[in-house]
Amino acid sequence: MSIAAVQLKHTFGLKGDVTNNVAYLDEQTILLPVGSICILYNIDQKNQKFITCASSTDGMTAMAVSPNKRYAAVAEKGEKPTVTIVDLHTLRKRKVLSFPDLQSLEFVSLAFSPDSKYLIAQGGAPGWVLVYWGWEKAKVMTTLKTTNQHNSPIKQVSFNPKDNTSICIIGETIYKQFRYTEGNLKQHSFQKAEPQNYLCHAWLSETRLIIGTDTGKVQLFEGGDMKNEFEVPSVPAPESSKSPSRSSKHELGTGYEVAINCITTYSKGFLCSGGSGTLHLFEKTDEKNVFKHVRSVSICVDPNIQINISDKVTNLHDIMSLSLSPSEENVVCSTRSHQLYSLTLSAADLGKAASNSAFSYLSQAFHSAPILGMDVCLRKPLVATCSQDRSVRIWNYEQQVLDIWKEFQEEAYSVALHPSGLFVLVGFSEKLRLLNILIDELRVFKEISIRGCRECRFSNGGHLFAAANSNLIQVYGTFSFENVGNLKGHSGKVRSIGWNQDDTRLVSCSSDGAVYEWNVHAYKREGDCVVKNCSYTSLAVSGDARTTYAVGTDCTLKELNLMDSTVKREISVGPAACTQISLSRSGRMMFCGTANGVIRAVKFPLGETGDWQDYQSHTGPINRLCVSWDDQFMFSAGTDGSLFIYKVADKDGRGMKRDKEITYSEEILITKSDLEEKNTLMSELKTRVDELKMENEYQLRLKDMNYSEKIKEMSDKFLQEKEDLTAKLVSLQSEKEQMETKHNDKIQELKEKQQQEIHDLSNADAQKLMNEYEKYQELQARNQKLQEDYERQLVEMEASREKALNELTEMYEGMLHDKALQLDNAREEQRQHHKEWDEMRRQIEEDSDMEILDIRNKFERKLREEKEENIKLRGEYGITKKKVDSLQNEIGSLKGEIQKLESELRKREAIISSLKVDIDGLRREIQERDDTIQDKEKRIYDLKKKNQELEKFKFVLDYKIKELRRQMEPKENEIKAMKEQIKKMESELEESDRENKAYELALEKQDLKLQASNSEMMKERIKVHDMRVELQNIKAGLHGTSRYIQEPKQLKEKIKELYRLHLGDFEEGSQADQNAESDMHSEYARQRKHLEHSVAALRKKLSKDTEIHRMDNIRVMQENVTLLKEVNDLRKELKTVRSQLHDSQAAMKILQKNVSEVTLRTTSSQPPQVSTVSGIVQVEPSPNDQSRIIDMQRTEISKLRLRIRELESGRPHSGTRLPPLGTVTLPVS
Repeated sequence: MSIAAVQLKHTFGLKGDVTNNVAYLDEQTILLPVGSICILYNIDQKNQKFITCASSTDGMTAMAVSPNKRYAAVAEKGEKPTVTIVDLHTLRKRKVLSFPDLQSLEFVSLAFSPDSKYLIAQGGAPGWVLVYWGWEKAKVMTTLKTTNQHNSPIKQVSFNPKDNTSICIIGETIYKQFRYTEGNLKQHSFQKAEPQNYLCHAWLSETRLIIGTDTGKVQLFEGGDMKNEFEVPSVPAPESSKSPSRSSKHELGTGYEVAINCITTYSKGFLCSGGSGTLHLFEKTDEKNVFKHVRSVSICVDPNIQINISDKVTNLHDIMSLSLSPSEENVVCSTRSHQLYSLTLSAADLGKAASNSAFSYLSQAFHSAPILGMDVCLRKPLVATCSQDRSVRIWNYEQQVLDIWKEFQEEAYSVALHPSGLFVLVGFSEKLRLLNILIDELRVFKEISIRGCRECRFSNGGHLFAAANSNLIQVYGTFSFENVGNLKGHSGKVRSIGWNQDDTRLVSCSSDGAVYEWNVHAYKREGDCVVKNCSYTSLAVSGDARTTYAVGTDCTLKELNLMDSTVKREISVGPAACTQISLSRSGRMMFCGTANGVIRAVKFPLGETGDWQDYQSHTGPINRLCVSWDDQFMFSAGTDGSLFIYKVADKDGRGMKRDKEITYSEEILITKSDLEEKNTLMSELKTRVDELKMENEYQLRLKDMNYSEKIKEMSDKFLQEKEDLTAKLVSLQSEKEQMETKHNDKIQELKEKQQQEIHDLSNADAQKLMNEYEKYQELQARNQKLQEDYERQLVEMEASREKALNELTEMYEGMLHDKALQLDNAREEQRQHHKEWDEMRRQIEEDSDMEILDIRNKFERKLREEKEENIKLRGEYGITKKKVDSLQNEIGSLKGEIQKLESELRKREAIISSLKVDIDGLRREIQERDDTIQDKEKRIYDLKKKNQELEKFKFVLDYKIKELRRQMEPKENEIKAMKEQIKKMESELEESDRENKAYELALEKQDLKLQASNSEMMKERIKVHDMRVELQNIKAGLHGTSRYIQEPKQLKEKIKELYRLHLGDFEEGSQADQNAESDMHSEYARQRKHLEHSVAALRKKLSKDTEIHRMDNIRVMQENVTLLKEVNDLRKELKTVRSQLHDSQAAMKILQKNVSEVTLRTTSSQPPQVSTVSGIVQVEPSPNDQSRIIDMQRTEISKLRLRIRELESGRPHSGTRLPPLGTVTLPVS
């Protein structure tokens, strides 16, 4: 007992619903998702490396590659969605990130920071939460809900390419830029353009980015401003083009909706998708923010191949993801049909004719829909698959390429490969077809009338094949196509068929829980085993057909003995049901495929409990599973449209050794016409090659003759030019010698002239120097004398200055001492006043409540102003002190100008006296302010009393508002009743619409019957026409016999011959034909009469129902008119309520005016009186506390205005149609 070892070797497919599902790592390597794994595909070597990053079975949703190409992030959906960080060098997981409060089951977009240290992940619906990770420490830096109030979906997030803290988010009507600061994401750029449905974006620089919309426009943004907008042109369809497939031709269509699904930038501009399989190139221009559309490249595909996604018909070949190589030479794109295409951006490739597509498949053409059928060949390394995309594909698993594929007009449900590899059997929705596998085509050879064949299988020898026709199994001869037998017995649809090794027995299972063993020679059932509570999906037969293994919907693996009709062993396989089972031909390995995409290597032979090893590959149920005939490879296909190839071995890693003498067959099929055509073409090409050789030899001889003549001419010309240049050189050398002689003579003359001028200038300079030295001696003596005089004067002035300075210093110090004493006294008085005022303020605060907080703040502001004035006084004192210091400096600088010092001193004395007067004035002002503070305290006390009176006034207004609300409640109840009545009327209208639709269907049925009658009538007309033609032929024959009218015998023979020719069988069936014809005419007349009566009755019923419907509509209209009248009455009442509120507002204004007038009067201790005259409240407040009254009334007015706006919001505008009352909500307090 052992568990087989499974190693993934190659994959064919692409998971197309992953965001950013293609990415270049270097010039040769691309990262792709297939099923539930990621692969590194080498473009040159065509090999693959695998990364198993799926931690759940729900599949991947988004991918991202770090800017340094070292790491990849893969998002997986599930109850707890995760993000897996993978090291692309070691192919191992680095981190698994998750966020419990995501409020979603998936991440829709990922992005790495420029330094590859941070990661942002955008959660999906309904939460739309953005998570900002420092992924190396698995630390969540911050989170943010990025959607708007309409909960619009987010399409893409990205980092600024130069800034780790700046990110961009786009979605439907959403464009936001955030910056990470102080541990939070704060929006720093707001959209100023009209919002649109944004699908993708890319950064052009640190401040500019381009955004693609669903309307085919690319917008250039800088910050929140849209700088420019570019419209992507629609590409016309090419007349004819060949697809990358060898067997299919496609053409690009027009009329599709252009949507920019992906966009990327490069050094020259940017690339974007637009339309069905079209890539547009834009390049920079000399103007700023202007890009020019250079070229559009399209994938030459058939636009009629479409798929239904979320009830919307979308084109399969829309480009969904782009990736540019590091050298910007190649671009790889993935489409909605799960295909990969590559494009070379060099000028040579883009300069080709428009009829040749520049796109090519990156590796192979994959399935774009779930794979339904698969089979492996015996003599060749081939695997055949069929899919819901209506294609049949033949894969070579040894060379890992797609050999042949073809698309059909019908869906293919099952496929079987003949052991020789020359034929393939395909079950289509209409018929079962046998196809010949030619060198470059799949050609239909035979059709068998079996509709919707879900299972077919060739025998091991290939001479028979079995096909499931619902609950019947039909066995045909492969080469005679005769139905050699039918196997009846299943009551449910047959799900799986298996042959034993010698093709003598066949085992089948069905959805009714039955497994039968059939004798193929006798076509009888020899064994069975029925389990009622299980619907089998697949079975495997041992080589000797003694044991059968089956899996079904009951999540168990059963080992059956059909001869005894018993279940030998039953093993539970867990919560996920097994959908497929396969057994190796050696009988040493068993594999199962589950509904969650897991390949399960089961320990074989089976034990009592069962043991297995799981390998996660697909993202959905596995539809097919099989093992190669040499037990070296295993193949799996699933609903995700991918095909996986595994290398398998039994215990200890030992694989099945293939016989070296037996090699794979290399024979191929080719039709005789194709072979003759190719031979003819080869002979023509050989003839053409011979002709080209002769023509090239002749052209070479002509070129040799022309070149020899040209060489001779060039050599003669060269010799002549050489002689001319030699003579010219000799003449130039003689001229050079003459020029040198003249030049030397001139240099000698100039040297002599220069020496003479130097001697003259030296003599003149010596004379000038002597004269200047004498002047210098005189000036030096005079300077020394003046210096002695100045020094003597300075000593005298210094002595006088010190004396005067001492006197002034003593005088000013005394004055300063007096001023300091006065200032200290003033400060002490001020502190005393502060203490008293603080004590009074504390008492006031204890008595006051929170409603007079604004008034206290006002007086505090006034107090701060007083403090500022005191500070200003201190500043003035400081200024005065600075002035005294400046005077001292001026005294020191005057040095002897005593008169000026005395006058300045008098000025300073006058200033000091004025300052004394100012200080006295300030003292008086402080005293006045103390008196003012006492007055304010009295006013605060009066305001308390006034506040009590205003609360009484507020109670009166509250009572009036409650009365108004009680008046509105009955009207609202009436409106609710009207709403219920309208709902009942709407339900009646819907019922009448349903009846009308039923009548329309009945009319359509009668029309179909009429059409059938017309077709019968046409057949009768054709029959009459044929009879007329026959009659004309008889007349012509009679006319031909008329020439024998003189010869009776010959005339008799000709008449008999004419009779046998035209009326040989007429006598026998004439009477029966007449009876049948009369019956047919009577039946036709009866049917016609019945149909005419039915049509008349239906018309009468339709007119009656139309009249009833019209009366119901009139009644509904009348009720609507009544309701409109009642709504108008409610509007009038609302207007009355609004007028009452207006009166209250007018009362507030009058109150405010009275309060402002009262505050101008003198302080009075009488409390305010409140009186009501004709509904208007008049207040005679005291002259204090106006701020308190105004604030309270403003608050009340704002509440009333808010209430008015709420009432007005519930009223529809005039001139517009009223909405249904079922959707109107009136504000109710």
